[in-house]
Amino acid sequence: MTGLSKRFFTLMGGAGVATVLWPGLIALSYTETATPVQSNGVAAHINLFQAVILGMVQGLTEFIPISSTAHLKVVPVLLGWGDPGVSFSAAIQLGSIAAVIWYFWEDLTTLGMSAFQALRIQKFDDKDLRVVLGIALGTVPIVVLGLVVKFLASEFYDNTLRSLGSIAIVSIGMGLLLGLAERIGSRKRNFDQLTLTDGVLMGMAEAMALIPGASRSGTTITAGLFMGLERGTAARFSFLLGIPAITLAGLVELKDLLESLGTAGSNTEILPLVGGLVSAVVFSYVAIAWLIRFLQTQNTWVFVWYRLGFGFLILGAISAHFLPNV
Repeated sequence: MTGLSKRFFTLMGGAGVATVLWPGLIALSYTETATPVQSNGVAAHINLFQAVILGMVQGLTEFIPISSTAHLKVVPVLLGWGDPGVSFSAAIQLGSIAAVIWYFWEDLTTLGMSAFQALRIQKFDDKDLRVVLGIALGTVPIVVLGLVVKFLASEFYDNTLRSLGSIAIVSIGMGLLLGLAERIGSRKRNFDQLTLTDGVLMGMAEAMALIPGASRSGTTITAGLFMGLERGTAARFSFLLGIPAITLAGLVELKDLLESLGTAGSNTEILPLVGGLVSAVVFSYVAIAWLIRFLQTQNTWVFVWYRLGFGFLILGAISAHFLPNV
């Protein structure tokens, strides 16, 4: 194991322990705040206009390392709409996946055909095959942990980890980690130099994104920088790595959401859902194209400072009773 990989394990391990403790710290640090906009665990009703706005928020924040989950929770609460809920938020992520496939279509077809050809002729050192296998192996951690959360810890996830206070503290913690990765990462390896180990380690980092506020792109790009990847390479692999996991999560939640349409427990209808998905596609594509170009010439400090400011502003708003800690 390389020095950078060891350093990554140490830092991410510490971050994992910290994020487990954060909800408890929040409970100890904050007393009752303003009356919640929406009761814990109950999703607010979403109309077409709100769905389009939430799709825009989802699209603009899914691939930029600032956490779409955090913004999908904070923005509607700020606007007085209440929490759209886990199912709606996960379902419109399918729009973001459509945008990734749209943007990287040529890359995906090239990777797929090249990997298939390499397997056929047993050329196991093929660089495209390494990337495809890295994505496959890297998807395992988040799928396993996601199933654990869904079936064994969904109430804790919905009511505690998705509170604004928890999201704020996670945002601050991940901002600090991204800043550290930006400072110490060597950024010497390009896309052709990706290894299976990169896929596994970035997949482990991706699993941390199940903690609301961590940011899937944030955790994976941070991991990539720690492991010496160029910024653009870390972002590009992060986007490709997210396709299987986000698609699976989105389809599961979409199925539940569609089955509930028209029932008393539904918080939206088919038209708002479609509107949110289309909005997410358009704005996700814009965000992907912008970030890829941005990271070719710029560093990630703007996202570090944004995440720190975002987190401290939320904590300040909760302390001042301007926002409920829901």
